[in-house]
Amino acid sequence: LATFANFGEDVYFVADQRGYESVVYHVAHQFLKTNKDGTIVDPRLILNKVVRAIEHYPSGVTVKTEDGSVYRADYVIVSVSLGVLQSKLIQFVPKLPEWKILAIYEFDMAIYTKIFIKFPSSFWPTGNGTQFFLYASDRRGYYAVWQHFEREYPGAHVLLVTVTDDESRRIEQQPDSVTKAEAMEVLREMFGKNIPEATDIFVPRWWSDRFYKGTFSNWPIGVNRYEYDQIRAPVGRVYFTGEHTSEHYNGYVHGAYLAGIDSANILIKCIKTGDCKYVVKAKDE
Repeated sequence: LATFANFGEDVYFVADQRGYESVVYHVAHQFLKTNKDGTIVDPRLILNKVVRAIEHYPSGVTVKTEDGSVYRADYVIVSVSLGVLQSKLIQFVPKLPEWKILAIYEFDMAIYTKIFIKFPSSFWPTGNGTQFFLYASDRRGYYAVWQHFEREYPGAHVLLVTVTDDESRRIEQQPDSVTKAEAMEVLREMFGKNIPEATDIFVPRWWSDRFYKGTFSNWPIGVNRYEYDQIRAPVGRVYFTGEHTSEHYNGYVHGAYLAGIDSANILIKCIKTGDCKYVVKAKDE
């Protein structure tokens, strides 16, 4: 709700053929060195390194990667997703304190899967008020919410069906051909047996991807500012950021971006002034 209140009610689908990474590179160009064709050549940016261990001590931190590389620094900001933190892909040495571990598991990592299905022609209603339609199944969350793109992209002949959580996990573990067959069965129940066969399908696998382990964080019922303060609180020289540390915009890319700025400013203040205290409000505040 805060996103719509503060950024407007319009919802935009990113259809840039360069992909979402073009936005990241645009931001990165503001402070990283590039060559004439815009390629980032700044030696400070190191890609394709999978962090597996973070050793943190009063004197500094050591980061170890999957390929055996070792990096040492005074501080580190951990920006992996909540799902990755919960998956234990990264080992912290010494182990994170109990209060930090509890905070990490206090929040949920949701799974929200948008499945795109391409057809040779459209067979669904495309008039005003028909962008979304629902399938009522006895099975909870079974290919329930459908959406077409003919209004924004006439002639696309693409349907989007959304599944979440348990259904997302199930679908991620089966072949795309099985998912397509299930979706076609649902569509034939809704629109009749003579609809055309789908020509292509795209099934994201955010939960299976070890670098994400889900799509976005969720504040469960009962979680308040106290748990939020704890999940974003630093542990010694290890700082944490990401959309799950954004108080108002968790679950959004801009939430991750703004949280990164906040965490960086907190660390900069610590380095410049020596004031590294982080206040966690009382649970009843």
